[in-house]
Amino acid sequence: MVQWVYCFGGTRNEGRAEMRNLLGGKGANLAEMASIGLPVPAGFTITTEVCTAYYKNACAYPDDLKAQVENALRHIEQAIGMGFGDKKNPLLVSVRSGARVSMPGMMDTVLNLGLNDETVEGLASSSGDPRFAWDSYRRFIQMYGSVVMGVPHHRFEDILEEAKHALRVQDDTEITAEQLRVLVKDYRALVLSETGKEFPTDPHVQLWGAIGAVFGSWMNPRANTYRKLHDIPAEWGTAVSVQAMVFGNMGDDCATGVCFTRDPSTGENVFYGEYLVNAQGEDVVAGIRTPQPMAIARAEDEQKPMETVLPEAYAELSRIRSLLEGHHRDMQDIEFTVQKNVLYILQTRSGKRTAAAALKVAIDMAHEGLITQEEAILRVPPSSLNQLLHPALDPKAERTQLARGLPASPGAAAGAIVFTAEDVEAHAARDEDVILVRIETSPEDVHGMHAAKGVLTTRGGMTSHAAVVARGMGRVCVAGAGGIQVDYKAKTVTAGGHVLKEGDWITLDGGTGSVYLGRVATIPPVLSGDFATLMGWADDARRLRVRANAETIADAETALSFGAEGIGLARTEHMFFAPERIGHVRQMIMTENPALRARAIEALQQFQRDDFIGLFRTMAGLPVTIRLLDPPLHEFLPHGENELADVAAALGENIEVLRARRDALSESNPMLGHRGCRLGITAPEIYAMQVRAIAQAAIRAAEIVGKPIVPEIMIPLVATEEELKRTRAAAEETIKAVIAEEGVELKYDIGTMIELPRAALTAEHIAHEADFFSFGTNDLTQTTLGLSRDDAASFLPFYVEKGILPRDPFVSIDQEGVGALVRMGVMKGRTTRPGMKMGICGEHGGDPDSIAFFESVGLDYVSCSPFRVPVARLAAAQAALQKREKTIA
Repeated sequence: MVQWVYCFGGTRNEGRAEMRNLLGGKGANLAEMASIGLPVPAGFTITTEVCTAYYKNACAYPDDLKAQVENALRHIEQAIGMGFGDKKNPLLVSVRSGARVSMPGMMDTVLNLGLNDETVEGLASSSGDPRFAWDSYRRFIQMYGSVVMGVPHHRFEDILEEAKHALRVQDDTEITAEQLRVLVKDYRALVLSETGKEFPTDPHVQLWGAIGAVFGSWMNPRANTYRKLHDIPAEWGTAVSVQAMVFGNMGDDCATGVCFTRDPSTGENVFYGEYLVNAQGEDVVAGIRTPQPMAIARAEDEQKPMETVLPEAYAELSRIRSLLEGHHRDMQDIEFTVQKNVLYILQTRSGKRTAAAALKVAIDMAHEGLITQEEAILRVPPSSLNQLLHPALDPKAERTQLARGLPASPGAAAGAIVFTAEDVEAHAARDEDVILVRIETSPEDVHGMHAAKGVLTTRGGMTSHAAVVARGMGRVCVAGAGGIQVDYKAKTVTAGGHVLKEGDWITLDGGTGSVYLGRVATIPPVLSGDFATLMGWADDARRLRVRANAETIADAETALSFGAEGIGLARTEHMFFAPERIGHVRQMIMTENPALRARAIEALQQFQRDDFIGLFRTMAGLPVTIRLLDPPLHEFLPHGENELADVAAALGENIEVLRARRDALSESNPMLGHRGCRLGITAPEIYAMQVRAIAQAAIRAAEIVGKPIVPEIMIPLVATEEELKRTRAAAEETIKAVIAEEGVELKYDIGTMIELPRAALTAEHIAHEADFFSFGTNDLTQTTLGLSRDDAASFLPFYVEKGILPRDPFVSIDQEGVGALVRMGVMKGRTTRPGMKMGICGEHGGDPDSIAFFESVGLDYVSCSPFRVPVARLAAAQAALQKREKTIA
C-alpha cells in the first residue's frame, strides 16, 4: 500500500528533513523539528504525490487516502487530547500548502477549521473566553468562504468595516462576543447569497473542502505566474499539512509572529522579526495590522518589542533561533504562536533574502565554521547577483522626502505611480518605468510586482507579502509607509503636503525606506566587500573562463570591472550603424563601381581600425574574439526614399538604378540568406577590409600596451569545410600582407562560429580549418528548432505554460536538441584537433542552467553580456563544484 499520509508531533514522527520532495518544505521541516524535540503542534502531511495523482485523475483522490487521513486525525486527537467535531472539547486544525520550494503567499491556507454553531460553544466553554471563540469562528468563515467557496475576500472585510463603524471602534479586538455572534450570522448570510449554498457545518466536509482547495490552488493564476518567474515545474505539486491549531488570539498573553535568524535584507547576524499580540498568523503576513519588532534593540519610540511584552516566550524563541540555525546550517524563517505564554513553532524554512544578505550570510557562516567555503559558493543563486547591480541614490542629489516606510528590499527605483498590477504590466510593455503603489499587496498582484521597478505599500511590515515577494524578485520595496494616503478611486497619493496623481513620478530608496518626490539621481553600485570575497572564492573553484560580448570601449570597461577575462564576441556589424558610418556601408553595398566601392571600404577601414585599437588597448593582452560581418544584408540597405536619395547623391549615380539594385538585393528570408561567410565569399573585399583593420590594430595596440596582442578572428555562419577553407585562406593572405608592410611578427587565431546544425554534424571536417570553435547558440537554436527569436514570442509563452517546452529555448539552452549538437560539435572537433579551444557566445552564456551544461560538455569558456559576467562566474563555480560532487559520489 502506498503511504499517502505522514504524521508528526506527539509520539509519532514519520518524516524527516530530507523528504522535502515528498512532504514539501513545510511538511519535511515540521517533521524534523518535532523529531528534535521542539514544541510543534501535532499534525500530518498529505504528500506531493497525491497532488500529482489528483491532477492526473480528473481531480480525484487515491482510493485509500480517506482512510489514511482519518487514521492521522486520530493521531492528532490523541496527542492533543481533543476531538475533531467534539461539541465540548473541539479540536481545530489548520490546512496549509507546502511545495518543495517556498512560494510565499501563492497558495491557499485555512485556519480554525472544525468550527460550527455547536463546537464554537464548546470552544468558548473550554477556553473560558467566548469572545476568542466567536472571533475564531468569524475568521474561519471568512477564510473558508473565500478560499474554498470563492466569495471575494473584500466582501467579508466590507462587512467587518461597516460593523466597526457602526460600533464606533477602531480595532476588531474591541468587538465583543455578542457582537461577533451577529457578525458570524452576517458572514454566513453573505456566503449563502454569493454561492447559493449554506456554509458547511460538518467538520469532515470542511476538512476535505479545504484539502481540495489547497490542491486546487497549486494551479491558480498567481501560483502559475510565480512558478513561471522562478522556474518551478508544475509537476512537482504541493503537499498539504494539517495541524492542530494553537491560538495567538486568546488575549494579551498570546501572540503570533514571523522571525528570521538573521536580517533578510542585509544578512546581519541579529534576531529579526515582527509579532502581534492577540492575533493570528495571517494578520502578520497579510499586512492587515502593522506589527511590532521582536527585540528591544530594533524598537523605535512607542513600539512594544516582544522582548519586554512576552519576555519568557522571547527567551525561549531566542534559544530555538540558535538551535534551528545550527541544525539546518542556514538562515531560518520561523513562524510561531504564543498561547497563554507558551511558545509553539509552526514552521521553519530557509529564509528568502536579498542578494546582499545571501552573500553576507554565506560568507559569515563560512567564517563561523557552520558551512564550508564550497557550500558558501553553492548557497548564493547566481541570478540573484543581478540585484547587486541595482543603482543607489546619489548622496549629492537634491531630494524632497514625501514619507518614510520600512526598507523592505534594497536598491533605488524611480517611476510613474500606478495603482493596479494590470496597469503596471500595460506600462511596462511600453518600456515605461513605473512604481506599483498599493495600500497592501496580495498574491494577485505578483505579476504587477514583477513588471514594476519598485513597490510601495502603506501597510504591512518587513514580513508582509509585499516585502517577502519583492525581496525574492529583486524588486525595490518600501513597505508600511503609514504617512502616505492612497485613494484608489481618485487615483491619488497624498503625502508630505503633496497630492500626486497617477503618472506622477516618485523615487524609492529600498535601503532606508524613504520615498521621494520626482526622480532622484542615482549612482552605480560598488561591487566590493562580500561580493568581492565570494567572487574570489568562485574564481578559485571554477574551471570555465568567463568572457564578455562587447564591441565598444564602454562595454569592455564594464566587463573588466565585473571580472571578465576577455572578449568572446565583438560583433563588428554593431560598429557599422553609427550615423557617420552607415552611409559608407550603403555605398559599399549599393554600388557596382569598383572605384566607388574601394573608396567606401577605405573610409570604413579607418573606423574599424580605430575601433579595434580601442578594444585591444582596453583588454590589454586578454583574448579578444572579433566576428567578421554577419547580419543579413538587408539590414544595411537604404529603406526609405530619403535614405536612397542620400546614397545616390554620395555615389553620383541614378536613383532608379540604385532602386533596382536594392530590389535585387532584397530577400524573402534574409536570416537564412546572403549573410555571414556567404557575403565574405561573394564580396571578399569586405572581409579583407575587416581583417586588415584587425591586423593593423593588433600591431598598434601591442606597441601601446607593451604586450603582444593575439587577435582571434571568427568567421560566421560556416556550414561546410570548403567555406571556411576559402575565407581562412583569404584572411591569411591579407594578414601576411600587413605583416610584410609593417615589418613585424603577428600571431593570430582564425576560427569559426558553430551556429548551423550541419556545422555541428560535420565538425570533425570543419576543425581542419579552425583554430577554435565558438558556439553561436542564438542562431543554432533558431536553425535547429525552426524558430525565429524575433517572432516566436507570440506563441513561446503558451508553449511553456502548457508544458510543450520546459523553458524558453532562447533563455535556457534546449539540452536534448541544441545541446546534443553542441556536445557532438565538441566531441567531433576535438577528435580532429585534440585540446581545441571552444567556447559559447550566445545569450545562453549568462544563464546558470546553460552554464552547468557547458561545464558538462567540456567547453573552455562562456561569453555573455557585461552585466551577466558576475552571474556567469558564480554559475561556473557552482557547476564545477556540483560536477566534482557527482564524480566523488
